[in-house]
Amino acid sequence: MMQCCEENRNQPLLKLWIGPLPCVLLYHPDTVEVILNSLKNIDKSYTYKFLHPWLGTGLLTSTGDKWRSRRKMITPTFHFTILADFLEVMNEQANILVRKLEKHVDKEPFDCFLDITLCALDIICETAMGKNIGAQKNNDSEYVQAIYKMSDLIHHRQKAPWLWPDLTYLLFQGGREHNRSLKILHSFTDKVITEKASEKKKHDERKCDFDSNCEPSGSKKRRAFLDMLLNAMDNGGNKLSYLDIREEVDTFMFEGHDTTAAAMNWAIYILGCHPEAQKKVHQELDEVFGDSDCPVTVHDLKKLRYLECVVKEALRLFPSVPFFARTLSQDCYIRGFKVPKGTNAIIVSYALHRDPGVFPDPEEFRPERFFPENSSGRHPYAYIPFSAGPRNCIGQRFAQMEEKAVLATLLRHFWVEANQNREELGMVGELILRPNNGIWIQLKRRTAHMS
Repeated sequence: MMQCCEENRNQPLLKLWIGPLPCVLLYHPDTVEVILNSLKNIDKSYTYKFLHPWLGTGLLTSTGDKWRSRRKMITPTFHFTILADFLEVMNEQANILVRKLEKHVDKEPFDCFLDITLCALDIICETAMGKNIGAQKNNDSEYVQAIYKMSDLIHHRQKAPWLWPDLTYLLFQGGREHNRSLKILHSFTDKVITEKASEKKKHDERKCDFDSNCEPSGSKKRRAFLDMLLNAMDNGGNKLSYLDIREEVDTFMFEGHDTTAAAMNWAIYILGCHPEAQKKVHQELDEVFGDSDCPVTVHDLKKLRYLECVVKEALRLFPSVPFFARTLSQDCYIRGFKVPKGTNAIIVSYALHRDPGVFPDPEEFRPERFFPENSSGRHPYAYIPFSAGPRNCIGQRFAQMEEKAVLATLLRHFWVEANQNREELGMVGELILRPNNGIWIQLKRRTAHMS
């Protein structure tokens, strides 16, 4: 796909067939805008249907009125004050990660990809479900294994048209493994929802306000996304059923760990390749934290402006979701070409972010591109790591907060050196952009104010 886009950079769009599906590839800001800005063309493409057995039709996969009402209902749960509560979990898990990585200091290169992914998984489990699964300490847990197995199976099925019909899929080993993993994932979420619901019931019986403290220990009860959904279930209006809640919790588990984990890994890799940028990040961290070991606060995050530009530039070069697709629900015109209803519009963010007209020397890592003076006036659809328009990523502030908090914690402790060049990464565009060969780094201990 990338080769097609690069070789036809001057063409407005490309047509191709994937099996029986007619597709157009879009990789210019103005052509991407036509699709993403539309309130009509919000249907996800055909291959998203393979997520339905696991995620149902939650926020990621639903469409029409269901999507609109669900989006409206869930948006307030990403309010700034709630995100600030989540920061506590992010700090805790980032510190566990630091302790895990300590053993690699001044040692051989190692692959950090899984370590960072398990940290992201623990963060999303506790913030989405209010359940600490301790994935960082026990990556053999059945639930953790099932999440990875399921993601692999879905991606493999999307690429193999002969596995698309449900009947034939079940004849293959993959189909049977899919059903086994599905049972594990759903029974885990069911168990957590049941526990939370009965906890909430006890609270309510004690005439206790949802976020107030009813615990005898006097500790403030942590809110999780699931608590807010259970609250929405009781507060009239669009009542959420038990299954509605499960599909949203599963959606957040799926969407909320792999993408942020990939983003943090790519940021670590790119800083390990560019010591001069890493020095600037360390300088900024020293200015904000000095040699204190205190957790990152919301106020601190606002001051980490250069780190934010590093994260943004890493997401430009390595967008967590390298392409995504919509099925057109009506005919539309793109640069004078009529694209008929039913076509799959594939937005290739990986190619879009490499448009030399918008980002000169696109393969170069330059965090300065995102300084306010350099990014004002840029086409709003030229950089879309979180998609854009009405169906943009609802968790984008959560993700940015997590990425900055975890990276700040790691980089306050370590100096990172990368051990691969880009060709050695073996990049693959699966459900997320992954390095097939892992991210191999070396760590040195860093004392504050180390040059």
